Amino acid sequence: MHSHSIEQWTHDHAFLGERHDENERRTWFVVVLTLVMMVGEIVAGSLFGSMALLADGWHMGTHATALGIAAFAYRFARRHLGNSHFTFGTGKFGDLAAFSSAIILGLIAVQIAYESVLRLMTPVPIVYVDAIAVAALGLCVNLVSAWLLRDSHDHHHHHGHDHGHSHAHDDHDDHDHDHDHRGHHHHDRDNNLRAAYVHVIADAATSVLAIGALVVAMYSGWAWADPAVGLIGSAVIASWAFGLIKTSGAVLLDVRADEKLERTVRARMEVGDDRVTDLHLWRVGPGHCAVMLSVVSDTPQQPAVYKRRLAGLKGLSHVTVEVETCPH
Repeated sequence: MHSHSIEQWTHDHAFLGERHDENERRTWFVVVLTLVMMVGEIVAGSLFGSMALLADGWHMGTHATALGIAAFAYRFARRHLGNSHFTFGTGKFGDLAAFSSAIILGLIAVQIAYESVLRLMTPVPIVYVDAIAVAALGLCVNLVSAWLLRDSHDHHHHHGHDHGHSHAHDDHDDHDHDHDHRGHHHHDRDNNLRAAYVHVIADAATSVLAIGALVVAMYSGWAWADPAVGLIGSAVIASWAFGLIKTSGAVLLDVRADEKLERTVRARMEVGDDRVTDLHLWRVGPGHCAVMLSVVSDTPQQPAVYKRRLAGLKGLSHVTVEVETCPH
């Protein structure tokens, strides 16, 4: 067999999200915006002697770090897209970044809770006007960042590009590439973008709660209102962090990507006396799933028959089928 005829059966492992480049640009823009805000607050706090500005400035640095992780994950995944060292491509780097960001978000929640408890036990004087101004400024920046990082996937027509690779073992090898332009499933979600979005939303929620608590404390004299609201905010942020850890960790550990899709694959393959004896379905990137399955049959069919049964299934970007004969 000539080399040029083999090339038509080869395939890549480009399992990045369909909006990867756009999401990368938006994330970098938010990183720059956050860093500018951070530097501005630290400089202003130093010049005007405002501890509130200084504290919020360094706090913004933590979020800038987490957002930077997300941006670098996009870049790394894109630059190493064709690197053969990554068996199933670099589509999971976003989930790795999301998992890391979730841990940072959890640490932020612990820090807020710790500082709130200290202030409940030992109240400190608050310059309410300055603190409210800082919280309002931070809220504006976070709202702009959240708008930039919003997941606009549902507002665009989805164009799926699936590469189905079927490898059947029954004295025949064959491959298949199919295309589908139907609706997306939940495994299309970009956890990296979602993690960055949750970071800025968490900061925005903290700012809203802080403004409300500071206003109440300023007019009522209830100094405990600010740290009490801080405890509530830390609990909310911690729950968001746990959700991110759960979803991104599931992808990293190859937990079932889509039970409904798995049932559909099994139903399509088990026709007549064909039976699926082993089936593994996992996510290899946003909107991309890989499946490996074994079929046993009294009368095994040609590889093309099994490939046609899975044709048109959205999200199956890498398909491997093993066919075995069971004479009885």
